[in-house]
Formats: sequence, structure tokens, C-alpha cells
Amino acid sequence: MSPLHDCRPQCGACCIAPSINTPIPGHPEGKPAGERCANLTEDLRCRLWGQPERPRFCAGLTPAAEMCGSDRRYALAWLSALERATRP
Repeated sequence: MSPLHDCRPQCGACCIAPSINTPIPGHPEGKPAGERCANLTEDLRCRLWGQPERPRFCAGLTPAAEMCGSDRRYALAWLSALERATRP
């Protein structure tokens, strides 16, 4: 699938659906799946974007049609299904 050039405005699915297993600002023990990240701004943008504190996992997520789909609901569902499928 072709990558998108930027995150969808008012989405934030990548900052909600997946778990993060490493400490990050606001989540010293990581972030559980389905929990809103403490670094997600009111307009649903990542406060850590481009910062060295941004987790490697997050930096590895690239907006793409397959993951983002046509709307926020699709992206949340797709990422949640991926989270469940990759749970240890």
C-alpha cells in the first residue's frame, strides 16, 4: 500500500490502540492497549513527534492506506486487531 504523506487530522488511532512496552513520558511503565497516550494533544496529534523521547515503536509506524483506511474508526479497528493478533 502506498504511504500517506501525513497523519489524518483528528485521528490519533496510533496513540490509542497499540500497547507500548517501554517507558515514555507520562507512562513510566509503558502504555496499555486501548488507553489514550498521555502525549496525545487535544487535537489528536503526538506531542513527542520528532523528539528523541518518542518510542521506537511509535517512530516505526508510518501512515499507510492499509493501516489508516478511510477514517479514524477503521484505523482504530485495524490497529486493535493487530494488537490482539500479536499479543504474546
